[in-house]
Amino acid sequence: MLLDRPGGVRLSWEQFGSGPVPALFLHGGPGSGISDFHHTLFDPSTNRVVAFDQRGCGQSTPSVADDLSSLPGNTTQAQIEDIEALREQVGVERWLVVGLSWGATLALAYAESHPGRVNGLALGAVTTTSRAEVEWISRDLRRVFPEEWEQLERVAEPRRAERVVDALYRAITSDDEAVRDRAAVAWGRWENTHMSLDPHFSPDRRWEDPRTRIELATLILHYWSHDAFLGAAGILQGVDQLATIPGVLVHGRRDLSSSMSVPFDLHRAWPASRLVHIPDEGHGGPAMIRELRAAVRRMSIDMRG
Repeated sequence: MLLDRPGGVRLSWEQFGSGPVPALFLHGGPGSGISDFHHTLFDPSTNRVVAFDQRGCGQSTPSVADDLSSLPGNTTQAQIEDIEALREQVGVERWLVVGLSWGATLALAYAESHPGRVNGLALGAVTTTSRAEVEWISRDLRRVFPEEWEQLERVAEPRRAERVVDALYRAITSDDEAVRDRAAVAWGRWENTHMSLDPHFSPDRRWEDPRTRIELATLILHYWSHDAFLGAAGILQGVDQLATIPGVLVHGRRDLSSSMSVPFDLHRAWPASRLVHIPDEGHGGPAMIRELRAAVRRMSIDMRG
């Protein structure tokens, strides 16, 4: 199904399950799009689930692989408005919001903007996409992977005092397709590097597809370069809005892509949340998915009454 939004944006969305507890799934990336995987997080007899391809990716149009002119309208605030439009489209008053990785950031931003529409948050591989997190993933991890980071910097060719992430964003939005793809390949190699310490790691094959890697890298670098359009303080600045919303944060201690300090600091500032750490996994893994699925089930049962 497609939902028309201002500016010629069309969101591809789906609905499954017939249960009494409405739920929204927010995918990661940014730019990963939805897949059959997220169906496994829900019980269709308990949940009625809405999921969609976020702006610029998947089956939503226009794709950033084809149309860079759509980027200025691709912001966290615009995506929050998209979520509200979807909620009204399906006739839901309040729902359980489930997010993975970047989807956790978007879920938190949505809940802070519309706390009255959220019954609970179940988040895995937690990010808040703060300036510090962007600096960690795009600069500070050189301390762990110095050779690989040097290769990334060489492709980025940052100007004087320019951050590597900003230089890569300049490249990925170039008019030269070869420059764009070179930046996308380099970023994909870096993504597969900083996730590699997870014992369950295998290289993400999506980076091998030219169109997919352009879409992913463009959206990731767009949001990272702009601190997710949340300001330097990010999610923690508005965390008081979450005070009455229950949440579960599931995170792997070996997650270098988003260090354990991220969900820890969020949990400390959000007493209504519960932190579940997986000692031997990184940025997503089977135990994390099991715990997230269990959290969705428990929260749904509580909401069902």
